[in-house]
Amino acid sequence: MRKSKARNALDNPDFEVLMHTIVAIEDIVTAKLFFRDLLSDKEIIELAKRWRVAWLLYKKVPYKMIVKETGASSTTVARIAKCLQDEDGGYRGMVDLIELKE
Repeated sequence: MRKSKARNALDNPDFEVLMHTIVAIEDIVTAKLFFRDLLSDKEIIELAKRWRVAWLLYKKVPYKMIVKETGASSTTVARIAKCLQDEDGGYRGMVDLIELKE
């Protein structure tokens, strides 16, 4: 049931417009300014933390070290690890893309 709720959220027309807006961002300064206005400081920090967790998991850093380094809960780390295992998932696609660029 959770998956269907997530799909419904992704199909929301407002979310679709937001995604097109994000894709249109051409530089980091514009991206920072947009996200600063769009999200609270706490939300920005949480998003950045989740991305760091995904990257550390991708790099095979042990769970305990990730929890200690990021302050993320073990539940969050486990949830992100599960998402990262999905080859068609968002985390996997982005870490693969970033890895190719490095």
